[in-house]
Formats: sequence, C-alpha cells, structure tokens
Amino acid sequence: MPSLAGKTIFITGASRGIGKQIALRCAKDKANIVVAAKTTEPHPKLPGTIYTAAEEIEKAGGKCLPCVVDVRDEEQVIKAFEQAAQKFGGIDILINNASAISLTDTTSTPMKRYDLMHSVNARGTFLCSKVAIPYLKKSSNPHILMNSPPLSLNPFWFKRHVAYTVAKYNMSLYALGLAAELREFGIAVNTIWPKTAIDTDAINLIAGEDYRKKCRRPEIMADAAYAIITQDSRACTGNFFVDEVLLRQQGVTDFDQYSVVSGTTDFMLDFFLDENIPQLQQKKSLQSKQKSETTTSESSNVEQVFNNIKTLLTPELLKKINSVYAFDLQGDLWYLDMKNDNGSVGQGEPPSGKAQCTFKMSKADFQSMFAGKLKPTAAFMGGKLKIQGDLQTALKLEKLLNQMVKSKL
Repeated sequence: MPSLAGKTIFITGASRGIGKQIALRCAKDKANIVVAAKTTEPHPKLPGTIYTAAEEIEKAGGKCLPCVVDVRDEEQVIKAFEQAAQKFGGIDILINNASAISLTDTTSTPMKRYDLMHSVNARGTFLCSKVAIPYLKKSSNPHILMNSPPLSLNPFWFKRHVAYTVAKYNMSLYALGLAAELREFGIAVNTIWPKTAIDTDAINLIAGEDYRKKCRRPEIMADAAYAIITQDSRACTGNFFVDEVLLRQQGVTDFDQYSVVSGTTDFMLDFFLDENIPQLQQKKSLQSKQKSETTTSESSNVEQVFNNIKTLLTPELLKKINSVYAFDLQGDLWYLDMKNDNGSVGQGEPPSGKAQCTFKMSKADFQSMFAGKLKPTAAFMGGKLKIQGDLQTALKLEKLLNQMVKSKL
C-alpha cells in the first residue's frame, strides 16, 4: 500500500476547511505537514488558526510546521519553503488550496475583490508552484495538486460570475501548463474538484445551516487528494480529477459516509462540471416558476416586513446604523431611513435624499433575508443580492437583521 510516511507536504490555506482535512488525512501516514496560511488569531465567527490546525495534525500522527503565509507575498512564501526544507529535509508535495471567491456579476464586483481573487487564486498558485519546483526536483515522488476545476468554455460558467470563474480557471490553466513543463522532471501536476458542494465552516457562516445539510463533508476531498498524491508521479500527471469519479475508480462504493446528513440524495451541486448543468438549469427554472406564482402575495408580505422594521427603529439602533437604504424589489422601490429624525420606512425614494446603499433582489429573497433564512453574505455571493453604493454601509444592516430574528418579527 502507498504511504506518505516521512514525506513533506506543503499545503496553502490549511488552517481550516478542505486544506486542513487533507493535512489530517496525510498525518495518519505520519507525514510532515507545512500549514501555510494567514490565520494566527481566531476569527470571531470562524474556528481555527495555523496553530490549532498544527495541534490537530500532530494528534493525528503527523509532524507539523505552522507558517504565517499570505500566498500573495513573495518573501513570505520563499521563507516558508526555506523553513520547511530546513526542518524536514526537503519538500515532496505542494497542494495549492488557498483561494478567494465572489460570485458576483461584472458590475457588482468591486475591483478590490477582483484583485484579491486574481492575486490569491492565480498569482498565489503560480508563486507557490514556482518556489516549490527546485525542492520538488529533489523528491523521489513529487506532486503539485491544485484545488481547482476541470476547464470548460461553456458560457454557463462565465455569465454570472466571470471574474471568479477566470480567477479559478487560472489555477487549472497553470496545472495544464506545469504538467507539460515539468513532465521531464517527473513532477506530477493535477487538479481535484468536488462534484457536490463541500461543508466547511466558511460556507456554513456564509450560507447557513440549511445549505450545509445538502453538502458533503471535506473528508471526500481529502481522500481523493490522498489517492492522487500517493500515485507514481511519472504515471499520473495532467489530469483534472473529480472527487466522486476518482474514488469510484479506486473502488469506493459507500459515499453516504461523506454526507453531512446521512441518506441525502439531493445534494447541492458544485460549479464548473458540465454534467451538472442540466440539473442546475432545471432547479433554477423551478425556482423562477415558484417565484412567479407567488408574486401577488409577496407584495403584501414585503409591506408587512417593512411595517415590522418600523417597530424596531429605536434611537439606540438608529445611532448604531446611521444610514439610509433603498431597496429595488423586482421594480418596486422602498426605502429605509435609519439616519434622520426618528427613522422611517416607505415606498418610493427616501424623502431625505439619495440612499447611501441600494439593495436589488427578488421579493422572495428579501423576505427570506429579513426572516433570518437567507444570510446577506450568501445572497450577495450567490448572485441573489446586488449592492450599489458603500459596502460597509450594507454590512451595518446585519445589526437590524439580527434584531428582527431575535424579536421573531
């Protein structure tokens, strides 16, 4: 049986999620793991730092070197590889897992977010791979593995979030090119991508509990990654692997073990797999039909939501938020003034003048958001919510949403 015992694996973005799970799987073989990530202090809502990940890895049987690394910073990346080679005697495997995401259309994508996605996904992957190559050339079975999708030029994957799609595809393009470039040195370069959405703390924070119930656990990606990096690097390179397909080829038959909720069959399908398109289109068509059938009742429900909001406009809350909002709900305009006088709500434009921030979304999603069923971040990243104006002002509105959920209005 293949083993990673004594091998050194450098994993970016491994303080939590899929990256950490891959690290834990490798640790079972008593491998050396380099956790390269930025998180040194606990996030208010996301568990895990490079140090807590290191503790888990060592408890699982591996040795670990936690490194503070922003994959966009060349000096930090070079230093981390030097420290890893010095501590463990070399580097055998690089896993480019770090990634940034924003599922927004062109006009809704701030350039700061665009730069982040392309700096982390594209530049970070290229930089880490570049720095790793001299070390990998000395390994007996060297691998580079990207957490990125198979390449497809189907416009379906571009039309809703072209900036993210291109940023993510850059990782796969580097895999394609590096596989050809490094073949003569016996360095394997492949990609791995999930068939379904994967349950991580970050996704749970963004999308909520209902979403994660239709996901698979990150262990499926860890097992798939392990199956790739334990193969002969000279015989396995230039592939775009999908976790379920690969594991079936490896003889795995029990996939319920990876379900967040046992027995689930209606999984949330992941992006970029052409075979998923018919189901995704069918689901979107069904959602559109359901929305059109409930338009009349939605209008009255929207008015009720704003009436409920009005009861919460206390001086204390107005002082905290101190902003004017506009809502474009399928062409119906509403405003929420939490800045002037005692606050006010109503249809049309804000009486006090231009809103600092405008939310554009469907009436159904508006109701779900103010009922606590749809998180604003999930709506924004999923393309259900478009924001015009100041994003910091938009984030303040979460205080009101939390107040509504607590009050059960």
